[in-house]
Order: sequence, then C-alpha cells, then structure tokens
Amino acid sequence: MAEQGRRSAVGFLAVAVAASSWGTWPVIVRAIGQVGPVRPALFSAVLMLVMTLASLPVALLTRTRERASPKEWALLGWLGVADALNVFCFFAAYKHTTVAVAVLTHYLAPLFVALMAPLVLRDRGSRRAWGFAGIALLGLLFLLRPWTHDFSAGDAKGASFGAASAVFYASNVLVNKRISKVFSAGELMFLHGVVATPLLLWMVPTEAWTEASPLALRWVAIAALGPGALSGLLFVWGLAKIPASTASSLTYLEPLVAVVLGATLLGQAMPPIALLGALLVLGSTYAALRTTPA
Repeated sequence: MAEQGRRSAVGFLAVAVAASSWGTWPVIVRAIGQVGPVRPALFSAVLMLVMTLASLPVALLTRTRERASPKEWALLGWLGVADALNVFCFFAAYKHTTVAVAVLTHYLAPLFVALMAPLVLRDRGSRRAWGFAGIALLGLLFLLRPWTHDFSAGDAKGASFGAASAVFYASNVLVNKRISKVFSAGELMFLHGVVATPLLLWMVPTEAWTEASPLALRWVAIAALGPGALSGLLFVWGLAKIPASTASSLTYLEPLVAVVLGATLLGQAMPPIALLGALLVLGSTYAALRTTPA
C-alpha cells in the first residue's frame, strides 16, 4: 500500500508539473510574436513535429514488451487524430473569440472526462471528480471573466470550437489512460505524433509558410522541447499512475498559471474576483488529490 501511495504521489506531481508548464504558453507565444509572425496553424504544426521527433529516442529506450491488440492500435491511431483536431479547434476558438471564452469552453474537458470515465475506464474517483471539476470550472470562470465584453455571434462560434476541442482533449485523456499499460509514455508521444503531425501540416495554409519569420519558427521549435515534449512525456507518464478524472482536474493548473503569469509578467490586471477564482481552482485540485483512491 505504501508503494502504491508513493506511485500515486509521483503521478500527481508529474501531471501537476506538466499542466503548470503548459500555463507558460501565453507568455512564450507573446514573446515569439514579438520576434516575427507565425500563424497559429503553423505554430501548432511545428510544435507537434518537434514534439514527435524529440520523443523518438525516449520511445526507443522505453519500448514495452506488451503486445498491442488491433483494437489498441486503432485507439492509438484515434489518439493522433483527436489530438490534431483538439489543437486545430483550440486555435480556431482563439481566432473567433476572446482568450477568456476560448479557454473557458476548452476547459469543459475535465467535466467530460468525469462523465465518461466510469463507462470507459471504470474509474472509481470519477463521481467525486464531477464535483471538483465543477468547482474548478466556476473558479476558472472567475479567473477569465468572459462577461467583461459583449457576447457576439463570433463568440458563439468560437465557444463552439472551444467546446469541440474539449471533447477531443477529453478523448485524449481517456484513450491515453486506456492504452498506457500497453505503450510507454515515449511510445504514446511518438506514435500518436506520427498521425497528428501530417494532419496538422495539411491544415496549414500555403501562404502561412511564406509569411512566417524563420527566426520565430526556430524559437517555436526550441519552446516545443520544454512545455511541449518534456511536459507531454511527464503528463502521459503520470497519467498511467493516477485516475484519469484526477489527472484531468489537475490540468486546471494550466489556466491558473497562465493568468498569474499574465498578471505578473504581462501586466494584465488580476481583480479580487480573479483571486477568488484562483483559490477555487487550487482548492478543488487539492480536494481531488486528498480524496482520490490510491
């Protein structure tokens, strides 16, 4: 039991670190944007390409001896498709609406995971995670405050893309968890990227390549090694050790870190209601850690 507890604690830490590092992306994107133009579709395609290549050595070193069934290979293929669609829909949400609405709708994902995990994974912690994810979503609402602007038709379209990205992201979490005993974290990162990268490259408009800054693209590639590849490996590795619903709740640390960094590094104001939201996110995450079965 003690060994199982340590295993869960390490998994919690890995997922929390990964989610927190993803919260640095707004600052990174802002810094790269000051170097030169890179369209979001090209940004995400280069990001996925570098993550896939970087995970190849890890995949080769951590190959499992388990023999995957045709169904498990099919799930791995779907993971690549779903991740590509997740990225595409998320950036499409940014195009049509504000960051607040895009992020808020994208972070419906933990609620979808909590709803579906009992059916897909027989996850005992999922029922409680429903409540924790709901509290965290309320906190996220206070953090992002989407009511501070007039909600338009474009916002509705962007919110639809954000919700679609949440569905695909929830699928990623559940499928990762389902096949994590057959494929190592490195194998999952590399093999799903083999599917996702061509799809994302296909989505890049032709003119995006000619107008992009070569120096900015190099910085995208460099950034992809940190919050991209390393954090992705940490997340998949940690996900194998804890319930999917708990891991999904921990991802609320991403927007929390993003908002705090926006306030401290980018000079974006953080009013009292946003601080309340931060406390709700942290509190619900802590509760999920304390009450999830080992």
